[in-house]
Amino acid sequence: MNEVIEPETFTPRLLALLSNALVWRESHELRRRFDLGTNEWRVLSALSTRPGISATEVSDFLGVNKAVVSKSVNTLLERRLIVLSDGPRGSRPLYLTDAGAQMHRDMLPISLRGQDIILEGLSQADVARLNAFLRAGLAKLREAD
Repeated sequence: MNEVIEPETFTPRLLALLSNALVWRESHELRRRFDLGTNEWRVLSALSTRPGISATEVSDFLGVNKAVVSKSVNTLLERRLIVLSDGPRGSRPLYLTDAGAQMHRDMLPISLRGQDIILEGLSQADVARLNAFLRAGLAKLREAD
């Protein structure tokens, strides 16, 4: 075939491989240590920075399917790491419990280690440029949709 993707220079493939490897590493360690996975971690993390958002808002913020968030929310509710509250017009704000906040603190170093792996050897200016590039790419994708 004349027209093929060169796998070692196709940026979307490289980003996907890196992301998949980071998620696998993180999920494996989170399951081993806490019997929770990356999706539960992401919900805890979202609620740590945005307390009181709904499951729908968590889904939008994380960019994941509502069913994935729903399953994770149910797991976290069963483990009493989050609580549902009553909000205006029937909304259901989510909050970390004290145990959930502690779980977030315990899980955080595992996630931060993934960032350390990616950013090792980069200057602060390089990191700022990389993050700006990634945010711009996400914005372009949203506009294209």
